[in-house]
This record gives sequence, structure tokens and C-alpha cells, in this order.
Amino acid sequence: MRPPAPLPTRRRWLRLCGALGASGLATLAGGCGTARKPAVAAAAPGLPAPPANAPSAAPPAAVNTDPRTPPLQLPEPANPALPSLVLIGDSTVRNGRDDGQGLGPAGQWGWGHVLARYLDAAQVNTVNRAIGGLSSRTYRTGGHWERTRAFIKAGDVVLIQFGHNDSGPINDTHRARGTLRGTGPEQETIDNLLTRQRETVLTYGAYLRGYIADCRALGARPVLCTPVPRKRRDEQGRTLRGTAAHAGWAAAVALETGVPLIDLDALAAERYDTLGPQVVDLLFPRTTPEERVHTNWAGAALNAQLVRQALQAQQLLPAAAFLPAAPADAGLTSPPANPPSNASPPLNPRLPTLFLVGDSTVRSAGQNGHWGWGERLAPWLDAAQLQLANHAIGGRSTRTFLREGRWARVRAQLKPGDMVLIQFGHNDGARVGDPAGKQRGSLPGTGPERQHETLPDGTVEAVQTFGAYLARYVREALDAGAVPVVLSPIPHKDRWQTGRDFEEHSAWGRDVALREGGLFADLTGAITERYRQVGATVVEGLFSDARTHTNDAGARFNAEVVAGLLRGLPQALLGPGVRAQPG
Repeated sequence: MRPPAPLPTRRRWLRLCGALGASGLATLAGGCGTARKPAVAAAAPGLPAPPANAPSAAPPAAVNTDPRTPPLQLPEPANPALPSLVLIGDSTVRNGRDDGQGLGPAGQWGWGHVLARYLDAAQVNTVNRAIGGLSSRTYRTGGHWERTRAFIKAGDVVLIQFGHNDSGPINDTHRARGTLRGTGPEQETIDNLLTRQRETVLTYGAYLRGYIADCRALGARPVLCTPVPRKRRDEQGRTLRGTAAHAGWAAAVALETGVPLIDLDALAAERYDTLGPQVVDLLFPRTTPEERVHTNWAGAALNAQLVRQALQAQQLLPAAAFLPAAPADAGLTSPPANPPSNASPPLNPRLPTLFLVGDSTVRSAGQNGHWGWGERLAPWLDAAQLQLANHAIGGRSTRTFLREGRWARVRAQLKPGDMVLIQFGHNDGARVGDPAGKQRGSLPGTGPERQHETLPDGTVEAVQTFGAYLARYVREALDAGAVPVVLSPIPHKDRWQTGRDFEEHSAWGRDVALREGGLFADLTGAITERYRQVGATVVEGLFSDARTHTNDAGARFNAEVVAGLLRGLPQALLGPGVRAQPG
């Protein structure tokens, strides 16, 4: 199992999310931005309106994340004895301060950050020294290349991706970062209005050749990447390529100089066209004006996957440098006791998918009159924008859902732009080692503790903590480019009037989600608040057994609360896919 790759803003997310209240609004990495005017969804017949938790229709304002406050804190090789993969470029490679602006997966991310998750830090240093707002010209003239060169040694590989900022003005008082068009020898001497220095500006291709020559002089191997495409489409809906400009010029320089080329412009554009506009729109932050350049986590993961594949295909790094993908049978200690009974219909690859994993409170299939909220969520989703895949199954815990290979089957279907709601806890409290617990309990907490338990077939299983299992779900969803949202469990019928149900599991889930870079939503608190609004008589009629499972009315009640939490996600992550009223 790959080690966790810490995200640099976890402490900030913990501070921002520490004020989680019982209102049940999604408490997410980085929390909310400015306050929004709420929209109230229609309530079920005879019930009061749900808490006001829908955001306004207008996406939040776009922000410029380019770092402007020196000194810039750029990484250095963690182990100078190892070879390094050095990245230089702009904000599409390393966005802002490489922290997602405290918004977790909803913020802006460059592909270089995600690429590091795919490489073995014991084999190669990933040194992302790209800087937002710079061009092939200003990365050099600003002294950044000189500082980066000091870390490059023989045997290193240097990925070079510029272009998005090279088309700006050549001379102004704002950034003065533009380069001359093309790859030729043309030059233009200016009195730079920003630096107040005389400067000779070269073509885009000439600057690229300069980086290539410097890398070769150091004994390093330069690799050119064409700029990632913008979110722009032609009249036929195809992603516009940059072959007539910087992408084409970068390819020409690569051919001329004999250096490897990763044609990220063509690779990503082809992938965008395969996925379709509904999915691609979820790869970019939803802002006003519309963001067309900078990706969120999902988009950065897609681009990083393409770069990883190209590095492997061209053998630009040793095979040992790449972390293996999680195997399909990872976590299995014995074959599944039974095949999955809740197989979903084939998914449309051109739509984003909302995956549900959990226990019988999410899916009960009507057994004994029990229904889970995941089975009544569809009316709140626009099927033309978002598809639902409910993989929850009764009697499972974080441990057994993994052990039986069910998570592996979900993970194999994940793609960038998807979301996974993860809700466990009801079965995790069983005592490890107690036969009455049906070998499904997990250890309390979020640490690395383990305890061995012998399964009925004689296999010895190393049981982990609730948080350790959750962390694996979150990490592997993020690696796939999907957004994981950890939900705290729905409360028992007899544990909502006073105090709080699942207090420990909620705290563990929140801690894991924020620590690993995912999102957290307090479903326990949200439903508890709604139960208190409607009162004991109404709540009694929402359950099909003594205290745990809901009937049809209870499943619809809880689904409405979940829909409200989804609408409250930062940056309207699911966009128009979640309705304000059921369809």
C-alpha cells in the first residue's frame, strides 16, 4: 500500500473546519468562502422545511492564485543522493502556493502536485519548482531558473512546460511576461516598464532551447511538455488544440533538438473529448468568470495521469520510480463470501458518477421493510448531468467492504470528475475477536494500531483502525482523480434527543478526511437537527425496526438532508447535477 502523500494545507483545513456545527452543512477542506444567501428546498409532505443549505446559483468569484509575496517557498530535493524529476513551468504545473487555497479538492491545483503521489519517494525526488504567472521568459529573467539549476545534477530529468503566459504583453507595468511568437531567431530590445531595465526579448522557442542547452550542460535530461489545453470547444464540441501556437512550437523545438516530448495538449484534449463536457466541466473550479485554464484536483489528477503514462511509455524514469497501482485484490484476506448483490447497470463514461459506499443505512433493498437513503437519492439528482452508483451493502464495515473486494470494484470504475460518498460506522463498533461481531469490527481511532483476528476459514487478518481504513478509501479516490466525501453515520432512533450519536466515529471521520485531503460532511449532526425540528412522533414513523434502519419515509427524509449537504459543497463541486427540489 502506498504511503500517504500529505497535502500542505491540512493544518489550515483543520482550523477552518473546527467549528463544525450540528446544522450539518458540509464541513470541508478549507470550509466555506463568503456567506451565501440560502435557498430552501421543498420539504416532504407534513414536514417543516429543511435547513437552509443550498448555495446561490452564481458560482463564487474567480481568484488569482499566483504567488506575489516573496520569498517563494519552493521545494528542494528531499534526498540529494537520489535522482530527481524537476518540474519547471507555470500555475498549471504548480498552482499558487501548492495548497489548493484551503479548499481541498475544490481549489486550484497543478498537475505536478498530483504527479508526486504516483512516484516512489524512495527512488526519485519529485521537485516541483513551477511558479504561477510566469512565462518561459520571466522564469529565467526573474532568477528562478538560476536558483533551480543549483539543484540539478547529472542523471536528473527536467520537465519543462510553459506557454499559457507567453502570449501576454511583452512590455507593460503589470507583468511584462510575453515572448515573441514562434521558434525563430527574432529578437526585440525593450526598456522594460516593469523592471526598468533594458532587455532583449526572444521567441518562445528560443527560450525553450535555452533551457534544453542548460540541462544538457549539467548532464540532465530535458523533456518538453506542451501546455495543457484550455477549456474551450469548437462548434462541434471538440476541445480546441494549441497546435497553431505554443503547443505546436514546443513540439517543433523538441523535434529540432531531439529531446523527448510529452504532448499534454493533444493527450488532454483527446481525453476531454472522450469524457464529454459534463465531466470536463467538473475538472475546473466553478467560478465567475468561468475558469478555463486552472484545474481543480480532479483536473490536475487527469493531467498527472497522462504525464505519468507518458513518462512510463517513453521510459524517461526507471520502472522502480513508479508506484504500482493498487492491485485489484488489495485488502483481500480471503475470497468474497458471496458475489456483489447490488451490481449497477453500466455507467455512461461521458457523465460524472456519484458513487455511494457504506452499509444498510445507505442501501437495504427493501429487506424487512428497510430502505437506505442512497436508494431514495436519485430524485434529487439530474440524471442528464450526474449518474448514481450505489454500491453500499448491508452488514458491512470499513473493514469488510475492503476485505471482500467491494472497494476494489468501485475504485476500478473511478475517473476524474467522479465523487465518492463514504458512510460507515454502524458495524465498525463490533468487538474485534468476538465471534458475535461477525469479523467486521475495526479498531477504534485513526492510528496505525493492528490486532490479529482469525477468520472462519482459518485466515489470520491484521485488523486496522476505523481511521486507517477510511484513509485508504480517501487516498485511493484522490489518486484516481475522484473527490472523496466522508459522511458521519446516520443517528439511531434513540440517540438524537439528547447528546450526540456516533461522536467518536464522526470525529475520526473528520480527522481522516481533512488529514488526507478529502472532504467531510456531518450527516449525523444534520439529521439530528432535522429530527429535533420534526419531533419524536414523526421520527418514530421513519424507522422500520427498533433503532437503526429507516423505512421508505425515513430513507426519503435522510436523502433530502444528503442532497442539501451536496449542494453545500465548496465551489458547487457537483454543479447543476444536484437539484434544489426533487424531480
